[in-house]
Amino acid sequence: MNKSQLVESVAKKTGLSRREATVGIDSAFELISKELKRGGKITLTGFGTFDVGKRRARAGVNPRTGAKIKIGAARMPRFRPSRALKKDVRK
Repeated sequence: MNKSQLVESVAKKTGLSRREATVGIDSAFELISKELKRGGKITLTGFGTFDVGKRRARAGVNPRTGAKIKIGAARMPRFRPSRALKKDVRK
């Protein structure tokens, strides 16, 4: 499912127009992004948790040249599904 299909499904399920559904979905994504940029955490009960993890600096290899390179430390967004979501997907 892509974003336009998600918008269409939300619009049908809620009775909203496509434009209203798009605004709602875009707003939710924007709020999640802003909170993660601040280093925060978003917990959606029954769905999962979005948070920021830290990746340590490490050594890597350039696949074209084979040269060794240093890959810097980085903050990465993570998603951890809830037990309920895991259970629903396994069915």
